[in-house]
Amino acid sequence: MNTSQGTRAKPAGPGLRSVQEAIARALGEHLPGGVRTGELDRDGRALRWVEAGRGGAVPVVLIAGAGTSALTWSAVLPELARYGRVVAYDRAGLGASEPERSTAPTLNGQLADLAALVRHLDAGPALLVGHSWGGQLARLLAWQRPELVAGLVLVDPAHEEFQPRSIQVAEAVLNRLWLYRTALSPASPVPEEPLARAEAAVIAHRHQRRALLAELGLTAAAVPEIRRRRAGAPPPEAPLAVLSATRGLPRAMRARWTALQEGLARNAVRGTHGTVPGAGHAIQADRPQAVVSAVREVADRARYFLQD
Repeated sequence: MNTSQGTRAKPAGPGLRSVQEAIARALGEHLPGGVRTGELDRDGRALRWVEAGRGGAVPVVLIAGAGTSALTWSAVLPELARYGRVVAYDRAGLGASEPERSTAPTLNGQLADLAALVRHLDAGPALLVGHSWGGQLARLLAWQRPELVAGLVLVDPAHEEFQPRSIQVAEAVLNRLWLYRTALSPASPVPEEPLARAEAAVIAHRHQRRALLAELGLTAAAVPEIRRRRAGAPPPEAPLAVLSATRGLPRAMRARWTALQEGLARNAVRGTHGTVPGAGHAIQADRPQAVVSAVREVADRARYFLQD
């Protein structure tokens, strides 16, 4: 496995570099030569990622949903790497990235980390691919720093006008149950499958559980601020594609969310929207080829957009 380090941070928290290696092994399992790893010093805190592929019209940055790590892209990263450079990073406190030293995650902090990563890639603006909360962060960066964004693919993106209380409560309960069930005891056997091994390595660190719950809280608390920023932002000019799921919610709720997602594309200068039959919220896992196709389409459109 080739390793390409960014600016080296201070020593990592116990075991987090081994978490990064476990993630790299899992995501590189189906890639000849594996994947490369990188890290960036964010005021003494390491922001980490894995990347694969080279060249391409623009680098592709994958932004995971709330409380999840780069592992959420395991089904799409190998295919995307065939076409160019693709980077899957972990937000502070999740996956292999170190947690904030003393504060809970903030909207500005997460956007600053994403912007710093894109700048560090030193390849011009990036194509941002965001799932759920990651899609909302991608939109926000496009409003705030349009010069860093060559294109957007929003995978069943979160929306500030879709915050049903019943879903928030159910999501919190399910995540707490997931944390309880997946927390490893010293006697737990180490999984043999690379992806399961990497997931076990991630959740073995207690700060991951705190970060997950804190980020879920941020997605709700940030709604008023996101509305304020949306009101003052011009429509994104970069090419944009929105993918909507079709399963996993009562019909009326799903229809409302899909309509809001369709509005994101309609209000963009170069936007398209599509639904993915048979896909639940994690479209990248249920129908990975739909995500790959959308990224390739937007990458082609971004090439011409950047030449305008």
